Amino acid sequence: MPPPDEDAFRLRRQAALDYPCPFERALLSRCAACSRARTVLLAEREAIGCDAQAASERCDDYRDRLRAASRFALRADPSAPWPFSKEIRLQCGGLIGLSEALDEGATVPDADALIQRALQRYRDPEALPWSRIIRAVVRHEPRRRAPR
Repeated sequence: MPPPDEDAFRLRRQAALDYPCPFERALLSRCAACSRARTVLLAEREAIGCDAQAASERCDDYRDRLRAASRFALRADPSAPWPFSKEIRLQCGGLIGLSEALDEGATVPDADALIQRALQRYRDPEALPWSRIIRAVVRHEPRRRAPR
């Protein structure tokens, strides 16, 4: 059970962010950016939310589909929360892979716009080039911490 101050932090965080950002870890690790992202500083921590419900839901749907498609490749246990390293690989690799599949390169200057373009091009989320995206997820290596 988390300490009481952590519970208070979670409640404040939830109240401060209008809509959750499904790719918050990717944005915090700077492997992607988003025009819809709104940063909030709470208790010396940075949290990122979304400024639009529709964008948050669109990104959440893509992340859920990405998680389901990546489960086998990342050897993730479906009944347990994902470890931080696998979540970073999923989020960063999933956005980079989608960008590469749209022939836009390996940088993601706007995650929401990228997902919108992909949905316009492929019409159905099931039609996205999942094999290319999953290869990028598997390939992505999170940055290593600097030695102290």
